[in-house]
Amino acid sequence: MATPEQRREELLAVFEQARGCTRCPQLASTRTKVVFGAGDADADLMFVGEAPGANEDRQGLPFVGQAGKLLDQLLGEIGLSRREVFVANTLKCQPPGNRDPHPVEIENCQDYLMRQLELIEPRVVCTLGNFATKLLRGDPAGITRVHGTDEVRVIGRRAVRLYPLFHPAAALYTPRMLDVLREDFRRIPELLALPVPPQPAFADEPMVPIESETAPRAVPAPESSAGAEPDREPTSELRSEPQAEADPQPPNPEQLGLF
Repeated sequence: MATPEQRREELLAVFEQARGCTRCPQLASTRTKVVFGAGDADADLMFVGEAPGANEDRQGLPFVGQAGKLLDQLLGEIGLSRREVFVANTLKCQPPGNRDPHPVEIENCQDYLMRQLELIEPRVVCTLGNFATKLLRGDPAGITRVHGTDEVRVIGRRAVRLYPLFHPAAALYTPRMLDVLREDFRRIPELLALPVPPQPAFADEPMVPIESETAPRAVPAPESSAGAEPDREPTSELRSEPQAEADPQPPNPEQLGLF
């Protein structure tokens, strides 16, 4: 079994792979920075949202806009801080115009998320909104139907307690939604106090590195997003010109917040 130090080194290695990823040519050509995730690399609690927005794309950090401030507030109300959790997204790059992620993009990017789950080893994973919930549950049920209901699921190589929540962006301007989200958040300390779910037998086997694949992988045609729950902050910022070089800055360990 890997030590915490080894897991952190491996997490940094996956971060490096993600920074150079070109599996989704459009996202690779329009992003400013890859938003890998940030927080405690040994966190018991992990949040998974949809995709970076404009603020996140500029800073390379997840949930730094108004939805992030609400997330911080909700964590504070249950006695936690951002430093004690790990926050990531289903996609590591901002979709142009803040559009919904395409199924092929989710498929191309999910290896990075699965490796994060394996290396951080959270006890509880909160999915924020429809896209993360449907991906990690492996089920088309929408967030309105399943929010606030925890279940043990094997995701990748680990069994975790999965807890779907409305995305904070959906509650920014809707008091009723905020009340529901706040009520669901209050259950998180109770879930963290439960025993760690039994792990599958293969959890202790050596982990397979992410393939160094650059070409996009084929998946079924995109589904209609009609009727989907709002999942990210709206933005009027569109980027039409591709960047000369994707994510040219040197690696910054603080971007991962490996506390």
